[in-house]
Amino acid sequence: MKTLVVLDFDHTVVDDNSDTWVIRCTPEQRLPDWLRKTCQKGRWTEYMGRVMAYIGDQAIAEDAIRHVMETVPFTDGMLELLNFIDRNKDKMDCIIISDSNSVFIDWILRAGGVRGAVDQVFTNPAQFDERGYLTVQCCHSHDCAQCPLNLCKRKVLRDFLGSQSHNGVEYRTTFYIGDGGNDRCPAESLAEGDIVMPRKGYTLEKLLCRAGPASASLKPRVVVWSSGCDILSEISSSVN
Repeated sequence: MKTLVVLDFDHTVVDDNSDTWVIRCTPEQRLPDWLRKTCQKGRWTEYMGRVMAYIGDQAIAEDAIRHVMETVPFTDGMLELLNFIDRNKDKMDCIIISDSNSVFIDWILRAGGVRGAVDQVFTNPAQFDERGYLTVQCCHSHDCAQCPLNLCKRKVLRDFLGSQSHNGVEYRTTFYIGDGGNDRCPAESLAEGDIVMPRKGYTLEKLLCRAGPASASLKPRVVVWSSGCDILSEISSSVN
């Protein structure tokens, strides 16, 4: 059986937030106060729709946005990890579950030459409309009280595993790698024998530490990472 590697994107694959990085393409490299004040908790994707409409209103072209997004730095060691995954596709599958959007993630992965390492990307769908504006939609709807309205990563992961099982694909081990508060929900859905890898010093690690090792809701082993090389070491020892 194969190994499954599940990656968050912002502050995991890349060492920043792709949604805020795009602001660098604006003339002042900042958003006006009236726009920033429209951001509401749990409704980030709707807010990003307004941000991209504002960027479109500034007549910033697709190529200019892409040029900026291709400069987002990858987290240290992450390119090495993704290249290892790409070389070992017979042993592992890799998916991304992210609250960014499909256009940003595709641009950034292609810029790093690692798009082939990722089998599927589950995120908010985005596309450029007839005006040349990037429009962003919510990934899906769900009834999870823990997660933002547009995305429950636990539901995405469970649906993916269910679909794979229906097609005859089972995984020996699932690695879940992330950093944020919205990564706790899927981490708690993992089974014994799986591994959750929170980024050191980030929200997910703090939440898991607060839950404690005796938490009944947390079955996987917890391994903290600081660079993609830490993740690579853990995964390579598992598959070899």
